[in-house]
Amino acid sequence: PGVIIIEPCVCVCFPPRYLFSLQMKRDLLEGKLSCTENTASLLASHLLQSEIGDYDDLADRDFLKLNKLLPNQERIQERIMELHYRHLGQTPADSDFQVLEIARKLEMYGVRFHPAADREGTKINLAVAHIGLQVFQGNTKINTFNWSKIRKLSFKRKRFLIKLYPEVHGPHQDTLEFQMVSRDQCKIFWKNCVEHHSFFRLLDQPQPKSKAILFSRGSSFRYRYLCFLLNHTEVDFLSPFNSKSSPLCLSPSFQMSTLSLPGAGQAPSPLQSPILSEVGTNRLEEEEEEGRRKRYPTDKAYFIAKEILTTERTYLKDLEVITVWFRSAVIKENAMPEGLMTLLFSNIDPIYEFHRGFLKEVDQRLALWSGRSNAHVKGDYQRIGDVMLRNIDGINHLNSHCHKHDEVLTELEKATKRLKKLETVYKEFELQKVCYLPLNTFLLKPIQRLMHYKLILERLCKHYSPDHPDHNNCREALKEVAEMTNQLQSSLIRLENFQKLSELQRDLIGIENLTAPGREFIREGCLYKLTKKGLQQRMFFLFSDQLLYTSKGVTATNQFKVHGQLPLHGMIVEESENEWSVPHCFTIYSAQRTIVVAASSKVEMGKWIEDLNMAIEMTKKSQEKSDLFLDPGLCDRSSDEVSLDQESEDDMSSSRNSLDKQTHHRANSTMHVCWHRNTSVSMSDHSLAVENQLSGYLLRKFKNSNGWQKLWVVFTNFCLFFYKTHQDDFPLASLPLLGYTVSSPGESDSIHKEYVFKLHFKSHVYFFRAESEYTFERYSDRFIHYLTPSNKASL
Repeated sequence: PGVIIIEPCVCVCFPPRYLFSLQMKRDLLEGKLSCTENTASLLASHLLQSEIGDYDDLADRDFLKLNKLLPNQERIQERIMELHYRHLGQTPADSDFQVLEIARKLEMYGVRFHPAADREGTKINLAVAHIGLQVFQGNTKINTFNWSKIRKLSFKRKRFLIKLYPEVHGPHQDTLEFQMVSRDQCKIFWKNCVEHHSFFRLLDQPQPKSKAILFSRGSSFRYRYLCFLLNHTEVDFLSPFNSKSSPLCLSPSFQMSTLSLPGAGQAPSPLQSPILSEVGTNRLEEEEEEGRRKRYPTDKAYFIAKEILTTERTYLKDLEVITVWFRSAVIKENAMPEGLMTLLFSNIDPIYEFHRGFLKEVDQRLALWSGRSNAHVKGDYQRIGDVMLRNIDGINHLNSHCHKHDEVLTELEKATKRLKKLETVYKEFELQKVCYLPLNTFLLKPIQRLMHYKLILERLCKHYSPDHPDHNNCREALKEVAEMTNQLQSSLIRLENFQKLSELQRDLIGIENLTAPGREFIREGCLYKLTKKGLQQRMFFLFSDQLLYTSKGVTATNQFKVHGQLPLHGMIVEESENEWSVPHCFTIYSAQRTIVVAASSKVEMGKWIEDLNMAIEMTKKSQEKSDLFLDPGLCDRSSDEVSLDQESEDDMSSSRNSLDKQTHHRANSTMHVCWHRNTSVSMSDHSLAVENQLSGYLLRKFKNSNGWQKLWVVFTNFCLFFYKTHQDDFPLASLPLLGYTVSSPGESDSIHKEYVFKLHFKSHVYFFRAESEYTFERYSDRFIHYLTPSNKASL
């Protein structure tokens, strides 16, 4: 069998990498590499880039007409060309590398089927993998025997025998037997198994024994090239922060428990359960020697600059949600008017194209800084300020597009209300995995990105001494960015408020015109309302002119139905724990009704009372009666003095007919997190979260697991989104942080590593390990800011 490259980064030379890419090309054409059509199209597009260079419609069609890359090439040719267009500027060497990167992450990469039959005569396929010996029925894996559980491998004629350690299957049935096609096929497969078994279990190279001159005691075959490579090549497979690829992994995707929600292709919900299963079987064992671990620069400036790179990668992926994925959805259904299409994409496309080039430049500089590049560069490259300053003019030129985002958001919102087809496409797109946040959130990313640049440059300037070579460039870049952010600050506040109101308009049933001019969102969260049945959980939404609350919580469509609407004009709020003997209880008096509510903690009660009183004072100063926006049907419901009303179950189905046509809404918004975690979030919390988005590789460990897993983590919207690599288009799982406790590992956790923080919620415990002190402080500080004070712990 041919050599399978598990880690493309070890192929530093061009010829081997090119030969391996040719092997992938042959496997694709012959159908030996099992993958989805989308993945096959992506691989073919990289091969196309390697062969003919940048995208050209005529050249692409001519090449694909004369050369066959895939068995079903004609059917997906347009998709191949569409993906090829995204590889502009990519060199042939980079294309070959990407082919190997994508291929090695496939579950069936390197898997070669060997036909066999079990003892009952059932036809199966056997395959050798790095994890062990795998058994398939058709293309479905039905069993895996780990190399560590196998005691001996042997064959007798056509019979292939596996002897397991007794503890695996007990004292009986410790030998498994399979019937191969022929003796020769059985011996070939046996040799392949023995080679892998020795390679993955060999600690020291055995001394060669002297060969008998006259007699031989049979085959003593154990290993060949793989073990030789292990003992003669300095390859750090276990380096947890390899810059180009994730650790040894040929595993399936996340196995995670999900809510039973209708609809295929639903995105991972942050409200399922805080439990996240392991990513396949990939584990980073802690047996590596510290001397062999790859060392990055120790300068804090490097890791500050690296934050620009990691967040820029996420930013570009976020822009692709609009420029690539949403564009494709609306064009396919012909759902958006031409004028709105021009307005939307003419503003986003130039920003996207500029930042593609900017990301490449930052990536190259960080590669030189860390010593990962083989290029011979003259001059001082251990800085980032010159790169930032050089691109400021381009960013400033795009500032005019950012000023139009207000118009884009408004027109898009109007169009979705007016055009049912566009509304349907919009909602269905939000259910796709790639749209991991509310869609209109991505439209604010360009303005928010300027705020990120400002904060990162401030940290660099604070870190550098005045005489540092990079200080002046960073200072000049900061000055330019600060001018742009000052111009856009008021616009960003207004847009974030409008975006939040629009999101709530779609998530709430029974309320119209929530985006009325002058209305501001203040706080959303869970409170317990006192009714005749006792304390009932409700979701409350505080605005600058009114207070809304839902009846029974989440409906069948993952939306909330508004049950009560109280104007702030004339409202009074008082603590009433002593009166009702309910902890953390307060009473809300309004012109229409009086309600008694209780918070989950003293801190939560304080937040609600403070925000309510602030909003009431603002209403008094503005002298505007909020009843202009109120729904009389909601305000005039009959109630007792303290609203101990028995809410009817009919309220839940009153608008059932109107819901039948609505798409099931994805439960990934903060309101759903607040509902399940029994907490609240204010608009100031949202603004703070926007300013401090993070992304990068972290090592994650479960409470009861032994190894660490390397994951690309994006921290945004009070949630951690997990990816296998930064190149993935959508997250595999998510973990909402509201309600979690953050602390350092204790003695009982037996974590003896640096830069580790612990996240804890009820019985769910996760450990995360950063690559540097700076990264550790950035994540831990941000987590502390988003946890309620009662849940904060020392780090």
